[in-house]
Amino acid sequence: MGPQEMVERALELSRNDGCVVLVDEGSTANLRFAGNTLTTNGVARSARLTVISVAGEGVGVVSRASVRDEQVADVVAAADAAARDAQPAEDARPLVEGVPQSSQWDSDVRPTDIGVFERFAPALGEAFAAAEAGGRKLYGFAEHSLTSTFLGTSAGVRLRHDQPTGRLELNAKSADLKRSAWTGVSTPDFTDVDVSALDSSLAQRLEWAKTRVDLPAGRYETLLPPSAVADLMIYLFWSAGARDALDGRSVFSKPGGGTRVGEQLGTLPVTLSSDPGASGIACAPFVTAHASSRQSSVFDNGLPLGPTDWIKDGRLEALLQTRYSAELSGLAVTPGIDNLIMAGAGDGRSLEEMIASTQHGLLVTCLWYIREVDPQTLLVTGLTRDGVYLVEHGEVVGEVNNFRFNESPVDLLGRLAEVGASERTLPREWNDYFQRTIMPPVRVPDFNMSTVSQAS
Repeated sequence: MGPQEMVERALELSRNDGCVVLVDEGSTANLRFAGNTLTTNGVARSARLTVISVAGEGVGVVSRASVRDEQVADVVAAADAAARDAQPAEDARPLVEGVPQSSQWDSDVRPTDIGVFERFAPALGEAFAAAEAGGRKLYGFAEHSLTSTFLGTSAGVRLRHDQPTGRLELNAKSADLKRSAWTGVSTPDFTDVDVSALDSSLAQRLEWAKTRVDLPAGRYETLLPPSAVADLMIYLFWSAGARDALDGRSVFSKPGGGTRVGEQLGTLPVTLSSDPGASGIACAPFVTAHASSRQSSVFDNGLPLGPTDWIKDGRLEALLQTRYSAELSGLAVTPGIDNLIMAGAGDGRSLEEMIASTQHGLLVTCLWYIREVDPQTLLVTGLTRDGVYLVEHGEVVGEVNNFRFNESPVDLLGRLAEVGASERTLPREWNDYFQRTIMPPVRVPDFNMSTVSQAS
């Protein structure tokens, strides 16, 4: 049966007070390459059925992959039984009602396929040739996925979202493999990827790296590109749960109780927001919660999502809220959204213009292995990777050794010296989980490079 039929069949079979059914139909296509040669390509399909059964205030969730038609009844029965055996759920609320059905609900699922790379693949081949002629090797992968999510509930909700997601990671190495540079892009369909420009930027960085400059640990004026900013802001976003703040467990907890919503976090008028309809990074305009957590609730499935400011002009505006946590906090219901946008006020400068105005500082390519040190301050640690460069009098003069850093994304907001022009970017560390971001480059006057790293 098709996904729509599976939703209806599961709802019909449930014998409890309420039921939510999610069917995810996924497909992926990928290209992988190494040493200027395509190594593999392939396509894959996936399907998952999630049944959320409600008995009184108890909830049972059963999720299984590749469910055959005759197995739907078993999944529903297991969810019904789990709900009847469950203790009352603290986030139990009436299921969402009154949401108009998605206009594309009845349309067939059209999976992605290798044809998504029709324009990209020839350009990649040309980049291989250019790299070979320039004495460098290209490594990486291109991946495109399309997930169609069908949400149906016993309260009458029938919603669908088709989510395309694409990413390219491109790593260039010198012929002796001693110099390395990375770049990546996020794209909905690979029609907007300029491979030649990406390869040219990597070639320039490898040229910069021919000169080596060793520097000690310390605080440096540092330019962070959009990719590195995305990794830091995503971690801030993931840590902005209202429940944790209310319980005194996070950087967003107010001393003495409550949350810091309303407080000024940044000196510059920076805005951090999400918008399901944002061009190039559009995402589901309604809640899809496959399980409840401290930041999401299965009872909120189908709740409409709209543009949300998390930080506005440097002021904390909202935290990740379910209907349950919003009742506890007295704040608006602001569920998580699957994209993130950061912008300064007005038209910021490009990264290249920011480099040109730097007298003495570091230019970081990207961050990786980011781990939390202290949730009360959101202090995180991590490493630089694939290129840290020294900027002197507006020009890059060489590559610097790698560092371990210790910084808090929240604290950084209060120390930013400049916010550049925002652009769509791919986070390096978190792109397995979160890819839809628009971020600016930023200037930090005293970024804490805590120790020298031996990573190369």
